[in-house]
Amino acid sequence: MRGESAVRLRPPRNTPDRRAVAWWRTRCLLAATVPTAVPAVLGGLLEPARTWLFAAAGVVAAAGLACAALLPRRWFRANRWEVTDEAVYVRTGLLRQEWRIAPMSRVQTVDTVRGPLERAFRLATVTVTTASARGAVTVPGLDHRLAADLAERLTLTTRDTPGDAT
Repeated sequence: MRGESAVRLRPPRNTPDRRAVAWWRTRCLLAATVPTAVPAVLGGLLEPARTWLFAAAGVVAAAGLACAALLPRRWFRANRWEVTDEAVYVRTGLLRQEWRIAPMSRVQTVDTVRGPLERAFRLATVTVTTASARGAVTVPGLDHRLAADLAERLTLTTRDTPGDAT
């Protein structure tokens, strides 16, 4: 592109709450529990296939532990978010980075989600639904009080922003 300057996006300023690392780690471990337990239990019950089932359980358990040990810190470094009076900015992804920018004039709804595990870690996820075919913009791993304040701020900013959100 001669004559045109390339647009350079700076990383959004904010990171998830540090407790999000433990939340993501717990989710990885829980996700590996059932696929590890099923072959382990079957291995205890089925004598002829015991070796293979225990080996499968060990492989799945090792993969779950590796994911829990390595990925959450990387997710923490990769996830960024920022809200200005003009837009919501979110950057996610390790291998395939995705930058999402939701202009305030396009915001339709703002939701705060707190599943049981998030509540245990005092975290929440803010979901900003826009008039976009790409779907909602999510900001995971926020302190639950910050998430409530952010949802309120987004609601007020959206209300005061001209546009029809379609």
